Amino acid sequence: MRHNKKFNHLGRKTAHRDSMLSNMAVSLIEHKKITTTLAKAKALRKFVEPLITKAKEDTTASRRIVFSQLQNKEAVSLLFGEIAQRIGDRPGGYTRILKTGFRLGDAAQMCFIELVDYNENLLKDAAPKKKARTRRSSKKASAEVVEAAPVEAAPAAESAE
Repeated sequence: MRHNKKFNHLGRKTAHRDSMLSNMAVSLIEHKKITTTLAKAKALRKFVEPLITKAKEDTTASRRIVFSQLQNKEAVSLLFGEIAQRIGDRPGGYTRILKTGFRLGDAAQMCFIELVDYNENLLKDAAPKKKARTRRSSKKASAEVVEAAPVEAAPAAESAE
């Protein structure tokens, strides 16, 4: 019976799963966005979000805890430097999973997993939007436009002859 065993084993032994998640976390930290299967992305989210939370507090103890999981000095320094500054005020939810379709070979569901604060396309959309304009206008203004249109068209027709 598998009572109280809730995480996805991903069809791998413990050592293989741990090293795969560690490598995927390093790639996510370095590249800010990776493509993988949906199951791996969900497992990676549970693995990497506590590490990003640890990176908010830059102490020797938290650096050692994160390094014991990642085993990559460059990724740890990038996580505690640039990434920790960007996510300092965010209370959680550091990653986003976007489904992209199915893989051709085995029809596995594929997705992007990315760090939320690094998607420039969505950050541009978050800019303040202009006030929506309605198409309504007063009858007086529309009557002026209708009267002005034939006057402009008439000289153009005479000059063409």
